[in-house]
Amino acid sequence: MTQFVTRVDEDLAQQVDALVASGTVSSRSEAVRLGLVRLLDENRRRLVGDQIALGYTSKPQTEEELAGLDDATRALIAEEPW
Repeated sequence: MTQFVTRVDEDLAQQVDALVASGTVSSRSEAVRLGLVRLLDENRRRLVGDQIALGYTSKPQTEEELAGLDDATRALIAEEPW
């Protein structure tokens, strides 16, 4: 397993230590790993969202593709048992 060595300010270290003390994470290392995983996931999701948006802006749906969507949506909602 690769090891990262980093420095953080005292306030951040105390906040991480509080997470360890409360049992939220088992160690400082786990807190850092979780933070990195979440950062990477957030970045990946943003990139995917950007690609989806680019797809819609570079090739917008045609009027023909959009025709009838409102009626179809209303029909789906009307079928719900609520």
